[in-house]
Amino acid sequence: MLIIVTRSGGFAGGELTAALDTDCRADGAELERLAESALTSEGPAGREPVPDGFGYVVRVDGKLVELRDPHLTEAQRKLIDAVLAEAV
Repeated sequence: MLIIVTRSGGFAGGELTAALDTDCRADGAELERLAESALTSEGPAGREPVPDGFGYVVRVDGKLVELRDPHLTEAQRKLIDAVLAEAV
């Protein structure tokens, strides 16, 4: 499964994109579970953007979801953190 996350916004207004392929990873099954949950779960109530907050576009095998800080589920946060860690 190919997972791509693009983060934009924040104080500096920059953009960061990272991708990972779960096929050859020891934690691949867990990342796939998080990805499926991220695509189907609504974040907490109050989805209005916050000043200097990040926005995320998560793409999983052709499906796309747009998310905003701080309105993320735990699964969405874990997935985003894992994928963006690949960019560093």
